[in-house]
Amino acid sequence: MIKILITGDFCPHKRIEKLVMGNRFEDIYNDFLPYLEQNDINITNLECPLTGIKNPIPKNGPNLRAEEESIKALSYGKFNLLTLSNNHILDQGEQGLLSTIQLCEKNNIDFVGAGKNLEGAVKIFFKVIKNKRFAFLNFSENEFSTAGKDTAGSSPLNPVINFYNIRLARKEADYVIVIIHGGHEGYPFPSPRMVETYRFFIDAGADIVVGHHTHCYSGYEKYNEGYIFYSLGNFVFDWDGLRDTDWNYGYAVKFNIYEDSISFDLIPFRQCDGKPGVFLLNTIEREKFDTKLEEINNVIRNSRLLNQEWNKLVIQRKKLYTVNFEAFNSRIYKSLRFRNLLPGLLSKKKKHVILNMIRCEAHRDLIIESLKK
Repeated sequence: MIKILITGDFCPHKRIEKLVMGNRFEDIYNDFLPYLEQNDINITNLECPLTGIKNPIPKNGPNLRAEEESIKALSYGKFNLLTLSNNHILDQGEQGLLSTIQLCEKNNIDFVGAGKNLEGAVKIFFKVIKNKRFAFLNFSENEFSTAGKDTAGSSPLNPVINFYNIRLARKEADYVIVIIHGGHEGYPFPSPRMVETYRFFIDAGADIVVGHHTHCYSGYEKYNEGYIFYSLGNFVFDWDGLRDTDWNYGYAVKFNIYEDSISFDLIPFRQCDGKPGVFLLNTIEREKFDTKLEEINNVIRNSRLLNQEWNKLVIQRKKLYTVNFEAFNSRIYKSLRFRNLLPGLLSKKKKHVILNMIRCEAHRDLIIESLKK
């Protein structure tokens, strides 16, 4: 049997950073640590660059960073494969990402999903385990971190490129695992587009599709012969003021891969709540988790219920999106603007917001539906 464990977002800053700098790694993992032992691969999503460089790029949203010493915490947790394709890995510029890659290479930790250019970022990671060849692909929705032809960054969610890479991986590997960073923050369900896309990746040849980014856990389903986990939630991600919320709960999934079948175990936990670090759920918390997860799964299985939840989200967030497009739009204003007799009303910051909303798939889903309503 081959054992592969996958977790969600790992960002070792704030209270976690203090544990890292004090070499108190056991206080990060606590009673979760035994689940990281004796696996063939442990995978986590590194949600920020590990670098001493402070060079925040212009964007909307926070620019994250953690100290280089955090690589020791990853090694202590026996993580030997990092997914780097996410919306924060380029927060400190190209050099911040490149120094992170160099740090991984120096510490013999493999990575996938980012590179010095687009060609390197989309590169499939292959690994042979017990005479079986595995292919790992990692990509994220398009925000401020996407690699360019000649610029460093992360591998983009691009169903055409992704399809061909999955097909290539299927030809060259016994098992294909796709890990995606995307979805709607704080929303425990996938959008209809996500369901369609993730199932498409199974049809293209993936055995497993795993998602994160939403900062709350979502459900899972078996689709045809593959498994889809829409979001694992945070793994280690401390944030001021967020205590006893969906942010503080997540789960890891351990895949048990046999000669001709795959099974899995869920390992739910709370993280960075009253104390920093990861802690297994007690009996009462586990019962609540199981109940909530089954409720989420029931919605995912029923397209009518899933669309109802999606429409609720659109209505809830409609003003948040449409307000960014409101401005003077009279004929007189347009005429004066075209003649350069009035200044533009879009600040640089506002342009970043609009660009991100149009470019990022999850934001674009909500914009389209909000405007339609």
